Amino acid sequence: MFKLSRSRFPSVWVLPAIALLFFALAAAYGFSGDTISSPSGIVFAAALIPLLIGTVFAAVHHAEVIARRTGEPYGTLVLTIAVTVIEVALITSIMLGGESSPALARDTVFSVIMIVGNGLVGLCILLGGMRYREQGFRVTGASAYLVVLIVLATITLVLPNYTQARLGPFYSSSQLVFVTLITLALYGVFLYIQTVRDRDYFLVLDTEGRDPGSDMPLNRAVMVSAALLVLSLSAVIVLSKMFAVVVEAGTTLVGAPEAIVGVVVALLVLLPESVAAVRAARANQLQKSLNLALGSSLAAISLTIPAVAAINLTLQRDLVLGLDGEDTVLLMLTAIASLLTFGTGRTNILYGFVHLVIFAMFLFLVFVP
Repeated sequence: MFKLSRSRFPSVWVLPAIALLFFALAAAYGFSGDTISSPSGIVFAAALIPLLIGTVFAAVHHAEVIARRTGEPYGTLVLTIAVTVIEVALITSIMLGGESSPALARDTVFSVIMIVGNGLVGLCILLGGMRYREQGFRVTGASAYLVVLIVLATITLVLPNYTQARLGPFYSSSQLVFVTLITLALYGVFLYIQTVRDRDYFLVLDTEGRDPGSDMPLNRAVMVSAALLVLSLSAVIVLSKMFAVVVEAGTTLVGAPEAIVGVVVALLVLLPESVAAVRAARANQLQKSLNLALGSSLAAISLTIPAVAAINLTLQRDLVLGLDGEDTVLLMLTAIASLLTFGTGRTNILYGFVHLVIFAMFLFLVFVP
């Protein structure tokens, strides 16, 4: 995991407060979809994106301070949960604001899987392989991630296309409740394995390099970061309401495909963790990179889908979950490639390049389906 020091990056301490102040000013000026084309609306929209990205980085930084104190595998768990909270906030804001986006959760979760499972994993393996030729990791840990991830991805993103209670890429209300419960149950069992029963499956190998951000923070720093983490997540949640307005206006203006919104949300929430995973891989910490990457994918399905399902059931809205044909093929291809990549405990640049090819195909089909 990467380290952001207070002296070099003071913004991680003040950005949450600035973000909340910015939101208050925007609300006072009446920023909305109707005023976004006005001069003041354009200024607010232009300032929103870098401020939101910075606040996301601040949230992940403070989660990382706590993570360094708790150690592995609890550290990556703290990070993935913080990122998932941000993801759910963005998805919910966009789904509930403006025009209905019943497929946004599906598109975002699928984008997370493709970005992490192919783009991020491929980049980490490629960069690590170029620097160290081969890198090792614990097969038992990778297998635990993959078996849960493949099952949950199939249940939530593929199976809805083939059920009979309701035609189309939907689950019926009773099916959606059942899928939500078993998703949470399976993720709970995985967390028990990861943090209690078999936590050594996910620990960094003794042969790997030293974590560049492994300095143990003081108790005072951890307490301050815990408070600022809550403040940062709160700031991201309120800014996400403005972000929903900007995304809707931007996609309408350029005529972008609807699926691109899910890609944008996924890229935004995964940016800090992606930087952390790449830096860990370059420091010969591939196990930590995989914990971050595969943990993000797993948390995206296990926590985002139930949260969005609960909201849609409460509001009695449709929730599109089943993938289209080409996306289903890409998902299955990712699963097969991942099983082969993580089946030996050693990687080289070939495996990384293969995953990057799949990722490139995913991005191309977003624009040319």
